[in-house]
Amino acid sequence: MADSTDDYNFQSSEISLAPLIEDCNLLGSLLDDCLKSEVGAELFNKVERVRALAQCAAQLANKHDGGASRMLSQRMADELMNMSLDEAMPLTRALGHYLGLTSIAELHHRLRRARNEGKNPKSCDEVFERLITEGVHPDDLYHEVTHQTVEIVLTAHPTQVNRRTLQYKHSKIAALLQQHDRPDLTAEERDAVLQDLVREITALWQTDELRRERPTPIDEARGGLHVVEQSLWAAVPSFLRRLSAALKKHTGRELPLNATPIRFGSWMGGDRDGNPNVTAKTTHHVVALSRWMAADLYLREVDVLRFELSMSNCSDTVWQMATDIMEDNRAREDTQDAAAQKLHMFTHPKDSEPSKLPDGMVLGTRPGAADASAALTSESSVQVPHELPGQDPEGGSEVNFAVGDESGSAAATPRGDLSGAFAQVSLDGQPQSPPAQAPALGAAPAAASDGTPAGVRWMPGENSADGQSAAGLGGSWQDLQALRAQSMRASPLHFQQQGSGRLAETAPPSGADRRRFYSRTTTEALQEAQQHQRKGAHPYRVVLGEVRRKLMTTRRRMEEMLQGNLDSIVASEGSDDWYTSEEELAQPLLAVYWSLWECGGGMIADGRLLDLIRRVYSFGMSLLKLDLRQESTRHADTMDAVTTYLGYGSYKSWDEDTKCEFITRELETRRPLIPLNMPMTDEVREVLDTFRVAARLGTNSLAAYVISMSQAASDVLAVELLQKEARMMVAAETGMVPDHTNSLRVVPLFETLADLDASGDVMTRLFNNRWYRAHLRTVHDNHQEIMLGYSDSGKDAGRLAANWALYRAQGSLVSISKRSGVKLNLFHGRGGTVGRGGGPTYLAIQSQAPGSVEGMFRITEQGEMVQAKFGIPIVAANQLEIYTTAVLLASMKPPSNPREQGWVANMDALGDMSCRAYRSVVFEHPHFISYFTAATPESELGNLNIGSRPARRKTGASVHNLRAIPWIFAWTQTRLILPSWLGVGDALNQLIKDGKKSELQKMYEEWPFFAATIDLIEMILAKADMRISGLYDDVLVDDPQGKKLGSELRQKFTDTVRAICEVTGHSRLLETNSSLRCLIEMRNPYIDPINILQVEILRRARADPRNPRLREALLITINGIAAGMRNTG
Repeated sequence: MADSTDDYNFQSSEISLAPLIEDCNLLGSLLDDCLKSEVGAELFNKVERVRALAQCAAQLANKHDGGASRMLSQRMADELMNMSLDEAMPLTRALGHYLGLTSIAELHHRLRRARNEGKNPKSCDEVFERLITEGVHPDDLYHEVTHQTVEIVLTAHPTQVNRRTLQYKHSKIAALLQQHDRPDLTAEERDAVLQDLVREITALWQTDELRRERPTPIDEARGGLHVVEQSLWAAVPSFLRRLSAALKKHTGRELPLNATPIRFGSWMGGDRDGNPNVTAKTTHHVVALSRWMAADLYLREVDVLRFELSMSNCSDTVWQMATDIMEDNRAREDTQDAAAQKLHMFTHPKDSEPSKLPDGMVLGTRPGAADASAALTSESSVQVPHELPGQDPEGGSEVNFAVGDESGSAAATPRGDLSGAFAQVSLDGQPQSPPAQAPALGAAPAAASDGTPAGVRWMPGENSADGQSAAGLGGSWQDLQALRAQSMRASPLHFQQQGSGRLAETAPPSGADRRRFYSRTTTEALQEAQQHQRKGAHPYRVVLGEVRRKLMTTRRRMEEMLQGNLDSIVASEGSDDWYTSEEELAQPLLAVYWSLWECGGGMIADGRLLDLIRRVYSFGMSLLKLDLRQESTRHADTMDAVTTYLGYGSYKSWDEDTKCEFITRELETRRPLIPLNMPMTDEVREVLDTFRVAARLGTNSLAAYVISMSQAASDVLAVELLQKEARMMVAAETGMVPDHTNSLRVVPLFETLADLDASGDVMTRLFNNRWYRAHLRTVHDNHQEIMLGYSDSGKDAGRLAANWALYRAQGSLVSISKRSGVKLNLFHGRGGTVGRGGGPTYLAIQSQAPGSVEGMFRITEQGEMVQAKFGIPIVAANQLEIYTTAVLLASMKPPSNPREQGWVANMDALGDMSCRAYRSVVFEHPHFISYFTAATPESELGNLNIGSRPARRKTGASVHNLRAIPWIFAWTQTRLILPSWLGVGDALNQLIKDGKKSELQKMYEEWPFFAATIDLIEMILAKADMRISGLYDDVLVDDPQGKKLGSELRQKFTDTVRAICEVTGHSRLLETNSSLRCLIEMRNPYIDPINILQVEILRRARADPRNPRLREALLITINGIAAGMRNTG
């Protein structure tokens, strides 16, 4: 169902759902045929009967015939609750698969509608046109777009129920459904598509949808990397082409080659808050795994490019590069043992025999089709996930790599080793031998005698005339001028200077360049070709061959790290034979790009090579830079252990002033604080080990250190001190001088209502700290990142109070940062559901506090939302476009402040009243905990293999100890969805009684923040179902006080619906969005029976808690309900 996550929502009641219904019927009939053969006629007839009863009951309820609807619902419940487990499990699976296929059909319908309508108001083209029309100067628009930074951080949470295998099959079905839509298919071709659909649906049914083992943090990290490989790898260059085309159309200039309006991060393998399974070794392993995948993906692209760039013409610069590479190769051969040369010799392929890529794909078909749109939409673009080092090909957990461990179990050789696929080709066609030695992670490139990094010695990185390094190709100003002068002498196609005497090497060819290129006479074109001709040579293959050699060395080194073979790695520290940063990889690619343009191959340069260059800048050498996250109390415990050991007293007993003064003094000294031989607990040692790993990996692999439950300035300063201590320890171990500029940015996370209200005071104290203020200026370019927690604030105060507290906190932090002269970047920790701050991306960004989005935006995408938004390339490309245009509008045309001061007072009152009403139930009602435990599957969630992280921070029956994600998850399963609306009705009804109804209606009509909040609550109320919630109470809650509480909550739900309708002016929920209401009604007949079965299975499981089949059946029901509700936690 289109829900809070859907940015291509069905907003108009006039949109026809007939094509969607046809697709649902098609997929449903194919599943019916599958079930008849798989489960037999008798059980299939039961499935049909249950489905018919559910549909009839729902239709009668919609027609307000409650009596008949209840009668049919009771008849269905009686039949389901008396079923044997052997019948209930396949029936639940069947209903779940119906819902899964319906989700695929809905997604396909949204994309089809977007294509058919042509214009999308959220697209770059439409938004740019709108801004220009409203008076924005094209230069201002260009500057804003090219300097915008949006980072999407992928996270894993304990509610991601679908196995990656099923996600892959769903992607295949979606691609086939799109192919089935093609009007030009012959009857034979259409029949072939239908047969493929039958095969995929049958395979889907025959695949076990349950995880048999709990995933590890490394398993979750692999899942994130596979999202990059299967979807984002194709989506990012396609999106950037779309963005560049819109820029060119409306500003006359294209996107710079190195522009990164969208980047990606990850918490998978770095988020240790409450998860003892994430250790320092885990983080080290995940970073190596991510860098391995990056090198592997770049290798595949470079192999395709080497085959494609067969031309001999090249610029003088590339020719000199190729010559230098050949000289280096010959020198390397002279120093190598003959046996080693033979062992590592590359085989030069014949041009007529394309080499094979991993999985048997023919060169040029994977990855990244030349036609970017085809790559996004074709069925063949859905590839089998690539196996990562240490991954069990049978789908189990990882092979036990010993990262830095003495056990040193060896890794399986990763699939896709291309060591024999291509030769390092000399100018005369002779193969060359690459070195076998793998260099070290984190090592800087070795410097030549003149101080130039050896990896770029063919383009010296000298300073330009204004004292700054030349951008892009990495050459000096004089070198680049000479390159352009040679080009201008040789050809009428030349490249203009950009800006104040500087050459923008990463700026794309200008319009004038392109016009000159396409208007050349035949004589000019022939003269140019003759000037650059290198007969009998393949210079691009030589240059790319060197790139390939370094990528292979990088990949081999990551494998050695994963295997724990550190001796050879340490021995190779300082080598320049591998890539440590994206600039090192981008430099030769940019040189080839400009050479192609100089030699008349601009159209070729702007194809696959341009896509690769943009991938390099977007993904870097880590694909997903990792954040580290830990709770503030763990740092306080570590500081306490240190100060107690040194005789300074107990750090935790000091007041805030004393803590800040002590830490500041230590930060300003050059001596270490922590003795190397200090005795410590395992918990303290793990914290220090994490900081040491961070110091070793540095900012090339890691992004930020997030402090959850931040409450004071000392929480941030303590992490800065522990970072400094780790850098000094690592420097002492390696015999180097500590580099204090290689420091992760420290991000305080404010989560609870009290912490959000106090966040302004905390940051004011930090900005007034002499050391911290200087540190921001010198190390972080005067930028401060602050994270806001939507999940825990909602759990603490209720959704309405939390939303208002977050809005107020944003305004306060923006004001404080501006007064302090600090650039603020807010990091939004939003979840998938409304209860955890979820909602359509566009709506969420557009309703932020004014001034809080100024070209910078960071946000988490969590759990099942990662797959929903980024699992399919074309969907991912659309989402990236939505992020870009929403942030652009929020920056250039920010939402207005509340127009009347009375609105702020109303929101203050709503926040206070809703918070009191929420807490009076959740934290103060004496029977709430027992009711929650009995009426929901919360206690059973901890026994299921859904995620690596425990469901509770600490043991004990308390909502405070429960994580926000399973808190929402449990209520979503019962269809009460309590955290998303509890307290809202009490607050709204009180203001309405006080005569504020007209003011509330005006706020809804004119204030984007308030309208977005109310709309999302209305949507979640429409998805809830009190009939189903009452069934959980009737069967599972034995305590009369618990039953009474459940009845009171359902009455509060009714009161909330009435209040929402009064504010919106609707006579019923979703009155203005009948298409969304229709989609919900289409799904409910499939969800209702699964809920009934879950109630019965819970009843049986609690009577027989050790029965593994009941636990398996429960997880199947959780899968089905999650598929129907479209989100879990």
